[in-house]
Amino acid sequence: MSEQLEYRSVFAPYFDSFLKMKDTMGYGLNKFRRIFLELDRFFLETGAVDAYITSKQIAAWGKTRVNDKARTLYDKYSILSQFCRYMCHLGHECYIPRLPKQKDIDFIPYIFTHQQMDMIFRECDKMAVFNRNMNSALFAIPALVRFLYSTGVRIGEALPIRNIDVDYTLRRIIIRKTKNQMQRMVPINLSLEKVLKQYEVYRDRMPIKSLVDKESFFFVSTIGKPLTHSTVYKWFRKVLRQCAIPHIGKNQGPRVHDIRHTSAVHSFEKMVKGGDDIYCALPILSTFLGHKTIKGTEKYVRMVQEIYSDIVAMENPVTSFVFPTNLK
Repeated sequence: MSEQLEYRSVFAPYFDSFLKMKDTMGYGLNKFRRIFLELDRFFLETGAVDAYITSKQIAAWGKTRVNDKARTLYDKYSILSQFCRYMCHLGHECYIPRLPKQKDIDFIPYIFTHQQMDMIFRECDKMAVFNRNMNSALFAIPALVRFLYSTGVRIGEALPIRNIDVDYTLRRIIIRKTKNQMQRMVPINLSLEKVLKQYEVYRDRMPIKSLVDKESFFFVSTIGKPLTHSTVYKWFRKVLRQCAIPHIGKNQGPRVHDIRHTSAVHSFEKMVKGGDDIYCALPILSTFLGHKTIKGTEKYVRMVQEIYSDIVAMENPVTSFVFPTNLK
């Protein structure tokens, strides 16, 4: 890659070998390449000549990141920490930095009400294009938003889905590009199947032969190109304005990713109110969201506690350990 060729510090060969290792493990490399390029320039500017990283170097680098947002800084420290561990494994003693505390970067998800989700679906269906731009993502937005809500899938996991991943016979969709690098399957319920099949019928009428190929992207624009995060977010913001749902800001959204949080909370609510034991529902929710452990589902549990306190009261004697009183 072109960015790899720009590494010129003493750590250049180690950056390259680290990237090759991550590539074989199935990780996306763009973020690693970008952050390594920044680190590479820092080490060049500070005249690093030894292939090990000290605590003083890390502290000096940290002082240059004053304009980074908390989430961005956390990602950079995480990748730097991984790289330092990698160097130690190769025999180059490096200081391994501590990551910023999670509480400093936690966002507060916006949970849409059931009524708001109904409005969002209606407005998605009513949106129209008023110019002659042939490359519009609006065509797929109604189906995509319903897919995100029905499955709780991350937007970054939904956009890479290809036709071959959608199986109506087995009623499942394979999610290959996941945050945790672990493929998983999500179910297709009857209402979602109807939506996706309707979308496919209209999509396949476009005079683009490759649309029906197994390896072609499932969600596409009107010229057959895969949708991008920024384009989806742009249309979603328009839908929110039509619904009179204001953008709160200060890390409180609403964002496209908040559909995932809403899906989780609404699903959990439905299970418990339907008679499922919270003790049994929690692992199901964790699997539904694609988390490796139940701990990863903690933030969703906290949201259910705050929004639907009546649910917790329904089974409080059984689940006091699931919703501890100090869970703030």
